[in-house]
Amino acid sequence: MAEAYIVAAARTAGGKRGGALKDWHPADMAAEVLDALVERSGIDPAAIEDVIMGCVGQAGEQAFHIGRNAVLASSLPVSVPAVTIDRQCGSSQQALQFAAQAVMSGTQDVVVASGVESMTRVPMGLPFTLPMQHGIGTGPFSRRIQERFGVAMFSQFAGAEMIAEKHGLAKEALDAFALDSHRKAARATGEGAFDAEIVPLAVLDGEGRESLHVRDEGIRADATPESIASVKLLKEGGRITAANASQICDGASGVLVVSERALRAHGLTPLARIVNLTVTGGDPVIMLEEIIPATRRALGRAGMKIDEIDLYEVNEAFAPVPLAWLKEIGADPERLNVNGGAIALGHPLGASGTKLTTTLLHALAARGKRYGLQTMCEGGGLANVTIFERL
Repeated sequence: MAEAYIVAAARTAGGKRGGALKDWHPADMAAEVLDALVERSGIDPAAIEDVIMGCVGQAGEQAFHIGRNAVLASSLPVSVPAVTIDRQCGSSQQALQFAAQAVMSGTQDVVVASGVESMTRVPMGLPFTLPMQHGIGTGPFSRRIQERFGVAMFSQFAGAEMIAEKHGLAKEALDAFALDSHRKAARATGEGAFDAEIVPLAVLDGEGRESLHVRDEGIRADATPESIASVKLLKEGGRITAANASQICDGASGVLVVSERALRAHGLTPLARIVNLTVTGGDPVIMLEEIIPATRRALGRAGMKIDEIDLYEVNEAFAPVPLAWLKEIGADPERLNVNGGAIALGHPLGASGTKLTTTLLHALAARGKRYGLQTMCEGGGLANVTIFERL
């Protein structure tokens, strides 16, 4: 089978809800990433055969095909097509896997995989709550689904609590993990670890002064065990708080995926080779635990052991998720989310997949390491796993 390579990877710095990126239309924010991929790779933009864009909140400014609108807002020619996809939090990781499959099948040679989410301008849940506010429908889960699984609503918050209880993860452990995420992210920022991956965006402050947004806004460099522990529980008697869960975030990200033929034809330099693409489905109630069997399947299909993977990015949707993954996979905590994760850096839903890819590839390069694994828990009990070889 043909190989698929990544030749450019970029992301915006995360913006807090109502923060630095609140005035950026998501189509324009995504367009900046598309332009950056072209600039960083040096490819002729007319050679791009498709743009696959992940986005979860496809309503308001992200409705009416945000992928195509991002192309129209960019410097890419209008001849470049696009498609918008939703695999919940794994949307842009799935975009990457679709792009790789297109290249590996030989049907396309140059494909952008990307994602965008403005959680400020399109609040989480808006696509399904808006019709209900107007008295239309009863929501996405039909009575048939509710009766089959014995729940009226699938909740990621409930799933996170279930994982913590199942795997014996005390609140103290969750809070300690959250604090470590902030400390690692603060250290990485201070050392310039994110500089090469971030696409600067022009922003205005409250007094109308322009600057470039180049630092992830959610990092709490001054976080302490006491400040993390003091945050109110989301459920009385539970273990999950806003402090040990991912932050609402605005952002965009993307990678450029090409074939070996395109490497030669366009004189491109590969950053990484895609080793394995895996997606699985499991229990939609506990929901966020599927990354564990998905990782086992991915390693098995790649003929690898977890010890052979140098770095892993496991999305920090909630602290119990990566902690349960570490326990069940037998992975090395020192290789996990080495520059912090979504608890500190934010989780811009549809953009998080290729955001993690971008950070993982740059971290591998900075450390001179070879293999990286990325996995994302997703609504509906789904999980994506992608394994990369840095070149």
